[in-house]
Amino acid sequence: MNDNIKESYERLSHIQKAVNEIETFTRNVSIEAFLNDNLLSSAVLYQFSVIGEAVIHVETSLLDKYEYPWHQVRTFRNLISHEYFHIKLDAVWDIIINDLSGLKQIIETILKNEF
Repeated sequence: MNDNIKESYERLSHIQKAVNEIETFTRNVSIEAFLNDNLLSSAVLYQFSVIGEAVIHVETSLLDKYEYPWHQVRTFRNLISHEYFHIKLDAVWDIIINDLSGLKQIIETILKNEF
């Protein structure tokens, strides 16, 4: 496995692990609990930051094979890293509830199909 492919595999594995962490952290948690638990929301935001950073380092040609709004993942990472005071935790919760499973599925598909 060449270095670029190896790094892409490792980064995709990091994304998979971060998604699993978010799912674990938020299992059986209400939106109210999430909004009021600074430790929990900080942990979740960190994992989203890991996801966004990892996507940046996956080969673009590999990601381009799979239809997914990768730019939104990168943009969210930038928001967390640079505009953290503008993050709306209810919007983060919405991403967890409505978008995280789709990301998990596409990452699992890529890992299965490409490696």
